[in-house]
Amino acid sequence: MTHVVRRIGVPPHERGSISGANCPDLFELTDGNFAAIGTAATAELEDKLPADASRADDERIVIITRQTLVRAKADIPDV
Repeated sequence: MTHVVRRIGVPPHERGSISGANCPDLFELTDGNFAAIGTAATAELEDKLPADASRADDERIVIITRQTLVRAKADIPDV
């Protein structure tokens, strides 16, 4: 069973979440993969994906803010 190892980047309140919201967020998992919490955007963006991109039935498109990813950059491993 896969578990969350650690947050990638800083907690939402350190990125300026003043509403008490806890997302968006990025996490590293025990299996080496990453999980993202973001705003659901599958319906909005699926038909706008590039021709060489697609998603499986069990996948969703989510939006994370630029600041979330930029602040996570230092924590993302090179390999």
